[in-house]
Amino acid sequence: MVFALALIPRPRNTVYAFEILEGLDEYRIRDTPPQPVFAPCIALAVAIVAPISPLAAHRRSRTRRMGFEPEELAVDSPAIVVEKASCNESATSAHEEETANWRPLFRHPCEFGPAMFGDVLVNLIQNPNINSSWLFRADILYDSAEPQECAAPSEARDTFTFNTPNPSFVGFGLQRCIVRRLIPRNTLRDNPLDQTCLIYESVPSSEGDVASVEKALVVYLPHVSVASEMPFYHPIVRGIAFLHEWDAAESRGCISISYLFFSQEDRSVVRLTRTALRLLEVIHKHGKGRLEGYQKRVHHDQLLPQARVQDTYTRLKQKYARGLIESWAESTDPEKHVFEDLCIAAFLVELWADMYGRGPFPGFVDIGCGNGLLVYILNQEGFVGWGFDARSRKSWATYNTKLDTPAGEEDTLRELVLLPPPVSRNGLSRLSGEDFNENRIHDGRFPKGTFIISNHADELTPWTPIIAAISECPFIAIPCCSHNLAGERYRAPAPKDKTKADSAYSSLVAWVEGIATDCGWDVEQEMLRIPSTRNAALIGRKRSANASDPDIQAIVEQYGGTAGYLESVIKLAASTASESRH
Repeated sequence: MVFALALIPRPRNTVYAFEILEGLDEYRIRDTPPQPVFAPCIALAVAIVAPISPLAAHRRSRTRRMGFEPEELAVDSPAIVVEKASCNESATSAHEEETANWRPLFRHPCEFGPAMFGDVLVNLIQNPNINSSWLFRADILYDSAEPQECAAPSEARDTFTFNTPNPSFVGFGLQRCIVRRLIPRNTLRDNPLDQTCLIYESVPSSEGDVASVEKALVVYLPHVSVASEMPFYHPIVRGIAFLHEWDAAESRGCISISYLFFSQEDRSVVRLTRTALRLLEVIHKHGKGRLEGYQKRVHHDQLLPQARVQDTYTRLKQKYARGLIESWAESTDPEKHVFEDLCIAAFLVELWADMYGRGPFPGFVDIGCGNGLLVYILNQEGFVGWGFDARSRKSWATYNTKLDTPAGEEDTLRELVLLPPPVSRNGLSRLSGEDFNENRIHDGRFPKGTFIISNHADELTPWTPIIAAISECPFIAIPCCSHNLAGERYRAPAPKDKTKADSAYSSLVAWVEGIATDCGWDVEQEMLRIPSTRNAALIGRKRSANASDPDIQAIVEQYGGTAGYLESVIKLAASTASESRH
């Protein structure tokens, strides 16, 4: 089996994966969501011999590893969810005679009951990004526990277009109606999509018999009238139905998925079948996890609403991303750094909106600012501030601007080494000459109220809440590599809170949080939505209610002291001075 050469435009920040279509001698290329920046075409040439369907073999191997081996239902299998004729009085007689043909695709046994199934589906409705990395979130436009079956929720009609009556299904009663708006990551490429999500429960038959099998049904209905209106991130179908059947006496059940196709020929479209398999697999995985006692440890959006931060991020990305990536001067990956700093900038913009409102902004300083990109973005957005690092970067030539200060005009990016007040200065005055310039030393004292940013500042991370307390400045610290107060690599002790992960990173975050708490800060934590596993942010914007003036020197000694820090600062300042001369 030989595959021909194909020229394919490759969006940057896109990962391609090969998929062999079941029953066909061809490859299809699947890509993760691209950013709106494009690189030149790439050429792909593949040759392979496949005696059996590789997609089917891969799928069987993968699902067995996951404990998920669904039954694929035949094309001519009878419907397992049956929609009643429309109860819309304005429907024509011809339409009334039509019955929606919901076609079943896959079925799989399950050991979780209807309540757990309902919880899983509501969570997936609220968080569609679990199923699709093309999506940011869902904005809930309407939610009612007791909607009218054949009428749109009138109070929500001004928010979205909704003219289709909710369908009725044989053996089910409608319990809840949710209308959501799916928000894509890239609104320049994909439009948002409104979708009605209906939750049904089985009802006894008219004869009053109690059914031995309890059923629950969840139906997704996108607000589109023709297939061409469907955005890429949604399967091109008129509806999706998830059925849960549960035998309480046997404590076992099954889940299944059905499609309402635009055309019955769509049943053979491999992409739609593959999507159905994935959707059912996610339900099985989440239901099984809940049954086994899985507890979510990472909680996002604790301080700010998800929609606000993501909308600001989208605006910043559309405004800056392309130009920043194309002009990247460093040897590091531009996409990773650009999108990460845009995410952090969006969070700070919204955090500062809550903190300062329309009042004056007190300014910011980014300690250990690295390439200076975050400082540059915030400056461009109108926030006055500056940053410093032990050594300059090539990108500073682009990102550095001028800042008016009481001492005159100064650079927004400066080459400085931090020497906090608690560190002894003994011996510093005896140093002089070309190998040491005391002007490269900053004592960590900033004007009261200046917002301190410590983003992956490494050696400066544990110092952040300390210098913030000394200068009476709010702060954000996003830890990365673990160092102690002496600037040495350090493995922090495991968290005392046993509900937290016993990892090196979790230990570092808890250790820095302990320093901040002892310094009198009411510490808030947020798990940022950034493309990094080092995404815990510690925010100190309020002092503890019972906080008194902390004994900073005692706190420093409590957390290991500063022995060796001065010598490291002297060496670092001398090395940067030498680099500047050359």
